[in-house]
Amino acid sequence: MAQFINIEDYDASVHHEILNALTRADDAIAEICEDRAISEMKSYLSVRYDVDRIFSMTGNDRHPLVLMFALDITIFHLFCIHNPQKLSQIRKDRYDRAIEWLKSIASGKIDLSASSDGHGGMTDFKITDEESVNHRANYLMRSNTKRTNHY
Repeated sequence: MAQFINIEDYDASVHHEILNALTRADDAIAEICEDRAISEMKSYLSVRYDVDRIFSMTGNDRHPLVLMFALDITIFHLFCIHNPQKLSQIRKDRYDRAIEWLKSIASGKIDLSASSDGHGGMTDFKITDEESVNHRANYLMRSNTKRTNHY
């Protein structure tokens, strides 16, 4: 079970009544969706960060952006359970934004430690050894620089 997300954390993203309607007041459904969201996030973040340490944080030690996107992904999964045909566009947009952000972190375009703003400093969680980063990446392709043969 995920301890990273608390039930109180949903208040900033979705009303409690809506959350209860989506889960039919069954907290186990929310926990399943939380676990799925965290697993999805780990698959992107594990390339550059120690995800076990990131998602073991609680309270104010959690990185606010990681928490926000974890909630967005979880809420998207909860809405998909209810009625995926009538999924709110804002939920889809927030999910897409979260995935885009995760892809940017995995590719190295965004540094999570630089965006912590004093909350849950992620510098300690970064995998600094380049060989370790390359080892964790699914594919690593390199080639020579393109040559121009035109005069």
